Amino acid sequence: MKADNKRMLVGRERKPADTVVRVNGIAIGEGTFTVMAGPCAVESLEQTLETARRVKKAGAHLLRGGAFKPRTSPYSFQGLGSKGLEILTRAKKETGLAIVTEVMSAEDVPMVALVADILQIGARNMQNFNLLDACGRQSKPVLLKRGLMSTIEELLLSAEYILSRGNPHVILCERGVRTFEKYTRNTLDLSIVPVVKKLSHLPIIVDPSHAAGIRDYVPALSRASVAVGADGLLVEVHPRPERAKCDGSQSLTPDGFDRLMKTLRPIARAVGKKLR
Repeated sequence: MKADNKRMLVGRERKPADTVVRVNGIAIGEGTFTVMAGPCAVESLEQTLETARRVKKAGAHLLRGGAFKPRTSPYSFQGLGSKGLEILTRAKKETGLAIVTEVMSAEDVPMVALVADILQIGARNMQNFNLLDACGRQSKPVLLKRGLMSTIEELLLSAEYILSRGNPHVILCERGVRTFEKYTRNTLDLSIVPVVKKLSHLPIIVDPSHAAGIRDYVPALSRASVAVGADGLLVEVHPRPERAKCDGSQSLTPDGFDRLMKTLRPIARAVGKKLR
């Protein structure tokens, strides 16, 4: 890291031991492989509960789902907002799965933190410094996604904002970066995993769904993420992807997610990680 690594709170030199983020009895980054799965957007109670039940049965550890959705087009589905948070609360009570959901503004942090077990900062907000500051001043773990065209150094400096405000519970997430390539939605930069492991003590997971943009490629990228040493995955799953209001083309079906989970376990064992 070009910044002063000896002074940086995220730096390996400052803290040689790996940080372990604990959520709902799950240790993220302690030789385990953690899977967060669910729909891109919370669309209804039925859709969310159906997905939550299926991903839990397949072995997912946390439920992902967006109540607030930042979209490129202002005319696209923006999420259910507070109603979506209520649905996620219901899903958590029924399944016991911890919740990962996105927060989009500093003003919304207290409200979302009442429901979320992990606050997600999306790629478009990676350098929203007011939001980073607000998430750093509360105690819930934060999942920080790499920006669409951000360097590793910029990602780590964004994490530094959170740590410097008092919250050490940060999980980094690679979700692909924008390049000239058009056959996938983004280009998955798996080299970030060993680089981050060398530079920082923070855990790092991979979002193969946003990287690929096409469900056919998600399983292969997921397996590669395990092999390269990532601490977990963030995978989109929808019971009826063809009807999804957001990112259906990159969402696995529940059956597809079942098959994926079965292929991940032997790879996790081979690289010395446990997948419960």
